[in-house]
Amino acid sequence: MQFKDIKVTDPFWTKYRDIVKTKLIPYQWSVINDDKDIAIEKENAGAYDAVEKSHAVENLKIAAGLVKGHFYGFWFQDSDVYKWLEAVAYALRYAPDAELEGIADSLIDIIAQAQEPDGYLDTYIQIEAPTHKWTHVSLSHELYVMGHYIEAGVAYYQTTGNQKALAIAKEMGDCIDANFGPEENKMHGYPGHPEVELALAKLADETGDAKYTRVAKYMIDQRGTHPNNFFEEQLKNVQTKKIEDPYFGDASQPDPDAPYFQNDVPVRDMQSAEGHAVRMTYLLTGMAHVARQTGDESLMAACQRLWEDITQRQMYVTGGIGSSAPNGEAFTFDYDLPNDTAYAETCASCAMAFFAKQMRDGRQDADYGDVLERELYNGTISGMSLDGEHFFYVNPLEVDPEASAKDPMKSHVKVQRAAWFGCACCPPNLARLVASVDQYIYTVTDDAIYADQFIGNETTFDNGVTIAQSGNFPWSGEVTFQVRAAGSVDTILAIRIPAWSRHNYQVTVAGKPYAGVLDHGYLKIKQTWSGTTTITVSLDMSVQEIHADHRIKDDVGKVAIQRGPVVYALEEADNGKHLQANSVAADAQFTVTEDNSTFAVPTVQLTTTGTHTDAATVPGTLYGASATVLTHAQPLVFIPYFAWANRTPGEMMVWVYQH
Repeated sequence: MQFKDIKVTDPFWTKYRDIVKTKLIPYQWSVINDDKDIAIEKENAGAYDAVEKSHAVENLKIAAGLVKGHFYGFWFQDSDVYKWLEAVAYALRYAPDAELEGIADSLIDIIAQAQEPDGYLDTYIQIEAPTHKWTHVSLSHELYVMGHYIEAGVAYYQTTGNQKALAIAKEMGDCIDANFGPEENKMHGYPGHPEVELALAKLADETGDAKYTRVAKYMIDQRGTHPNNFFEEQLKNVQTKKIEDPYFGDASQPDPDAPYFQNDVPVRDMQSAEGHAVRMTYLLTGMAHVARQTGDESLMAACQRLWEDITQRQMYVTGGIGSSAPNGEAFTFDYDLPNDTAYAETCASCAMAFFAKQMRDGRQDADYGDVLERELYNGTISGMSLDGEHFFYVNPLEVDPEASAKDPMKSHVKVQRAAWFGCACCPPNLARLVASVDQYIYTVTDDAIYADQFIGNETTFDNGVTIAQSGNFPWSGEVTFQVRAAGSVDTILAIRIPAWSRHNYQVTVAGKPYAGVLDHGYLKIKQTWSGTTTITVSLDMSVQEIHADHRIKDDVGKVAIQRGPVVYALEEADNGKHLQANSVAADAQFTVTEDNSTFAVPTVQLTTTGTHTDAATVPGTLYGASATVLTHAQPLVFIPYFAWANRTPGEMMVWVYQH
């Protein structure tokens, strides 16, 4: 069973998808064409200096022979264009636009001209280093950028039927298959930055050609084995061709930091998530998809083990992952989740959403939907301002503007969103996620429809059932499902009951209370559907004070405020400076107020009376045994975490002391 047609009607996501379609996509197009006069920032102080312009579309034109010039930007700059194209593909489904489709078609023509006869396409290599082709895939990102095009090409073909878009993707897949594999005449390598694995799996789904899954699985299985391709076979290639350039550095010296590249042990032997957070989660997304396609239980077991490690020991309450900064963008060790130096890259939260979806497609467990929900309403959309034209690369949980300005170890922690980045992977990644949010609402099997997310929609399934889901989630916990059946249809409707409401929820079917035992977090309603049946779900939207595991030392004695799926934060604009001096009572009473004026989207504001510490020492001393602690009652205003930094720059804090 599949769904034939889906339309998002949700007030929250309709607004965000409108921002993506009308503001974000045009804005990003102007930036990647160098038409926008903006300041491009480094994502952190140690970043590569590529902030003069984007040049991403121009690089493709040069490779296509349409203009003369040199490559500019990061060597993976092509991917900015491809992710933009993928976002366009999804946006055209809910907001058809002939002019935008024409622009995208013209871009595809340029990409086709830039592609080499054997299917290869990487503008940096083609323009500046043609002898480097396939010689150092651990650093070159050739497979990474081709993977992003494959994703875009498949999505654009599915939306528009553009055969050229799909042909480019297939030729790339054929090129990769011709060059990588176990055969003696092929490379026994795999990408330094995983991505192509998940892309090839998508291509296999679309074309029905198992060779794309086969080469993706080969790269996954080869990773971390010995002889290690990064260090042995690649070394032979680079020594023969004497590769040394400003992009890859001295490639004759292999990087010893194998865990950073998820390359120290075979993937089935990995016991914990390690290294660069985006690389890790892209790899896991591909692993989960390939495991499902091939029925590889050992590969799926590895995915589950690493899923549990990330979500139970290495993830922030906002869904952010990757706590090391600024040079690692990486996982560190269990329970190491500092708030004021968190990296929590926007791309990493997007990748966790992709990973959650692939795990959910393979297994029936509400845990995946719970994590996806946490990402959707917190750690992803925090990466974009509500004007659609400013972005966070990093999503910290505590900010002090003075520390960001003066502490080199916090140079990555921005107080305001940037207009663009030299490494601009995050803005188009977020755009394609928001534009495709309809794909995350349901999972269907032969005998069941699983409602994974409470996103208002009207969806028709190929078994003759139409579901109209409505409500004002995430601000209200009252959700209605109208199930309409053409004739009589036997199927199960399984509704995810979120972990934050599992102790308190009510469901009615046709006006009568429905009681059932949850199955892996789902309430399953099995019956013969005919006519129209109304189901109501009432979730617990009380304000919760969330405690962290005591092994997260930065959060001991503190609480995070959460209502429904939304994590809240204090911001200086409402509460003044020195946010760390505030605390809330364990039994604090919160006032819940609809707020339709502070931000560009409707939100819910939480207020309570807390305690503010004025002084803890004798005036004029930094420390003192005779200190007198002075406090006063302080009204505290909490706003949704995703909405912070949309007003006057200032302090922000998620975890608050409890008294």
